[in-house]
Amino acid sequence: MTHSFEKFEGLGNDFIVVSAESEAGFDCARVRTLCDRRFGIGADGVLLVLPAASGGAARMRVLNADGSVPEMCGNGLRCVALYVAERRGMTAGEVAIETDAGLRRCVLERDGDTGDVDVDMGVVRALGDRTLTIGGIDVTFSLADAGNPHAIAYRAAPAEDLARLGPFVATHPSFERGTNVELVRWVDRVIEVSVWERGVGPTLACGTGACAVVAVACARGEAKSGEAVRVRLPGGDLVITHDRETLQTRMRGPARRVFRGEVLL
Repeated sequence: MTHSFEKFEGLGNDFIVVSAESEAGFDCARVRTLCDRRFGIGADGVLLVLPAASGGAARMRVLNADGSVPEMCGNGLRCVALYVAERRGMTAGEVAIETDAGLRRCVLERDGDTGDVDVDMGVVRALGDRTLTIGGIDVTFSLADAGNPHAIAYRAAPAEDLARLGPFVATHPSFERGTNVELVRWVDRVIEVSVWERGVGPTLACGTGACAVVAVACARGEAKSGEAVRVRLPGGDLVITHDRETLQTRMRGPARRVFRGEVLL
């Protein structure tokens, strides 16, 4: 049996987007095969676009490349919003998407296969610090909750440290559900971020990670509450706004459809 799919990306964080009536047929083994970059389509994850259950235009279910299910995916959310808008013939307006972290409202402008999407990411909380001993050295991580868990460390060379710190921290037993890992540094007024995504590994972008990083920066007094902050990821820039009092957070960035196809299920 074949199933239609579309390939989307948000700053290089890429996804197989499938419209389905249910999650049937998308078990861990199937998802791993689909996401395999040599023997499958290749992606950081699968986004199932399911019928809405509580007032949204659709429901998004995220499946990581290893088959695990995260609570939320910011880049994936922008891609699903663009997918739904295209199917509705929208070139601009608001689309509400149901996620495992709650209803998320997306305001977008679409030009064919590309779009700029501004997302209400809801409440993002800075949760304090945790120090881990890695290779005999203590490294302090600032924890945050963006609907999914994040551990953030300031490093002089984030990209160089990612391969060593990322997998160790993401699976550390002190994190019951595992965690996403962001290594960051300020360069002028931009936050540079390298990401190790739970269930994926190193990735070019992470929307929830960018939101978590700005929430921590606001809590530390490094960024102003309510002021747009540019977050530079390997795949490009996101603009994040975080209110330190209400903890409400917005994310703006691109999404793009890459191609359509059919896959054997």
